[in-house]
Amino acid sequence: MPVSNSTMDNPQDIDRRLNDLEIKTSYTEDLLDQLNMTIYRQQQQIDSLVQQVLQLRQQVPDGGPAGPRSLRDELPPHY
Repeated sequence: MPVSNSTMDNPQDIDRRLNDLEIKTSYTEDLLDQLNMTIYRQQQQIDSLVQQVLQLRQQVPDGGPAGPRSLRDELPPHY
């Protein structure tokens, strides 16, 4: 089957398309690195928050705060 004069026959078009693909690949690799760093930082934050929650749970006695709570204690200070 003969191939007509398409963009694949022109070496300049092939070079341009290859160059475009290389540029896109470069941007994609950079974006992937940025996303990986974001995930890494978020995991560090999650680990830190989990540690803080565990420490707070250790500070509160079992069963939560002792004694009944009054709704007056729940009001903001400006009331």
